Amino acid sequence: MVRIFASLAAFALVMLAVALVLGFYVSSTGAAQNVELRSTFRIHFLVGVLSAIVVILVNSIAMTYFIGTSRWCKEVSDTYELPSEHVQTSVRLKRSAFPWALASTLIVIGVIVLGGAADTRPNAVANWATWHLLGALAGVAFVAFSFFIQGQRIAEHHAVIEAIVAEVRKIRQERGLEV
Repeated sequence: MVRIFASLAAFALVMLAVALVLGFYVSSTGAAQNVELRSTFRIHFLVGVLSAIVVILVNSIAMTYFIGTSRWCKEVSDTYELPSEHVQTSVRLKRSAFPWALASTLIVIGVIVLGGAADTRPNAVANWATWHLLGALAGVAFVAFSFFIQGQRIAEHHAVIEAIVAEVRKIRQERGLEV
């Protein structure tokens, strides 16, 4: 799961970076007001929405992983009467990863809201483009850090799972059961 998460997180960050670069291009060329360049603005919009969906998907996958594997750790520990330290570590890792995934998801939604508010027409009452840009920059940095933290927690959790599997293997061998 560590490699899968890393690959998905990298893909999501590349998507965010592409949306950011397109946003810079749209801003520097005035593509939102220029009819000939309006397709670039639309591409920025679509890539931004798609990248936000991918970020939310990656965070959802991480949380689904923790929910499922934490339950597995508890059930296997109960079945083989293993010490509760593995279950406690599993729950601690899940609880420490969840706030990062939730915050990352909410921040991406916030950047989308700021993008929707960024009315760049010349006669617009309020121009939120600067706030959208600042939010996007901060958001990408936060999402990258969040993915880093979640990746570490997944790697630590994988080690817990390997320890449980090793103990179960040992118990099954001692009992003469199939390994």
